[in-house]
Amino acid sequence: MNHIWDLLNEVFDPEVPVLTVVDLGIVRSVEEIEEVFHVTITPTYIGCPAMQTIEKDIETKLREHGISNLIIQTSISPAWTTDWMSEEGKRKLKAYGIAPPQNEPDKSVLFADPIIVPCPRCDSDNTKMVSRFGSTACKAHYQCVQCREPFDYFKCFK
Repeated sequence: MNHIWDLLNEVFDPEVPVLTVVDLGIVRSVEEIEEVFHVTITPTYIGCPAMQTIEKDIETKLREHGISNLIIQTSISPAWTTDWMSEEGKRKLKAYGIAPPQNEPDKSVLFADPIIVPCPRCDSDNTKMVSRFGSTACKAHYQCVQCREPFDYFKCFK
């Protein structure tokens, strides 16, 4: 089973090409049932446009390595959370210039203090949100006041 996980760790997210589907935590399980491999994936959010591409890329990678008896299943429950991202994935995000998810307050709190998102380039905490929406729906757009560089923030989903 480890060889399947190793192969899945070579399938990259089409929207953030430094992250693998394993880094993201969207591969929930791999099981062999009656000589058929079942790969269960969970989208980062319902309607994520990258999921069809990810599913196709997983299938292609496994078939290239002789694994043809497979079923890729999508599960939306439980819902994906940024808690499922690997620590290595968070480090890769930062090195790529995207601020990794921070521990955010409960989103149901109307007047919570805004979160501090450190700049992935200079590590300054002196940043500001420019837009709640970045280059994709799962990111927000920020700017560092210290180094003045714009950057995306991978939103926290819980």
